[in-house]
Amino acid sequence: MILVDFNQICIANLMMQLKHVGTLDEDMIRHMILNSLRANRQKFTEDFGELVICCDDRNYWRKDIFPYYKAHRRGDREKSPLDWNLIFETLNKVRDEIKETFPYKVIREDRAEADDIIASICHKYGHLGIKNSSAEPILILSSDKDFAQLQKYANVEQYAPSTKKWIRISNPERYLREHILRGDRGDGIPNFLSKDSCFVNGERQKPLSTKKVDAWASLDPSEFCDDLMLRNYSRNETLVNLDCVPETMQNSIIDQFDKYEEPSRKGLLNYFITNRLRNLTEHIGDF
Repeated sequence: MILVDFNQICIANLMMQLKHVGTLDEDMIRHMILNSLRANRQKFTEDFGELVICCDDRNYWRKDIFPYYKAHRRGDREKSPLDWNLIFETLNKVRDEIKETFPYKVIREDRAEADDIIASICHKYGHLGIKNSSAEPILILSSDKDFAQLQKYANVEQYAPSTKKWIRISNPERYLREHILRGDRGDGIPNFLSKDSCFVNGERQKPLSTKKVDAWASLDPSEFCDDLMLRNYSRNETLVNLDCVPETMQNSIIDQFDKYEEPSRKGLLNYFITNRLRNLTEHIGDF
């Protein structure tokens, strides 16, 4: 199966395409989204199977335990010249159109991110140990390196369409440990030496040298953490370790995935005609 990090893939593609187009409108965004899915499906379906569209909900469970999670992104978008309301409205509209018309599973779960959906499916269908030819191959389609930790499963691979490169990590467990120590600036998560509000208040993080990360990454946190460091380590682990997705959420995602009934292909032609997707109609077989 091909697990598509829907918003990440679509927004990255839009950013690249903006170099070649002047303005965005709904029709253009729809075409870009569908053409990106078509191109990636055509490239990978023979080896990995069918697309599974993994979607973000409007709200995230991580904000319940860490209010500063991704808090800076709203401000960044307000400063941007792009019409982000149009972009997200169209992303959601096209997501629903795909769910109604295209022969793919479209998975969305209350308070979950695409990361949680992708992780839950990999936890259920990932194969630990030596690569096994009988295990269904799983491809994660995303540029987000948070998914590198899921390469602990021998049948899981990751490809970044924006760079057209495979993301391959030789030691996923160590990569995860370093990620917990360093935090994730893109998601508003400080390193484990720094306080929660660090980024929101515009403060510098406490320095964390590569030498210390190398030394600590192989140790149990109880061996080098005081109480505050241990508290912050636990904060970061809960936010970035995809094993920490709430069990009830994982179960609900898998139940939705296993019981999903994809639409037939019979509505595709009418959909393309109705939405004036003439160029894509010529490639309808790629969907």
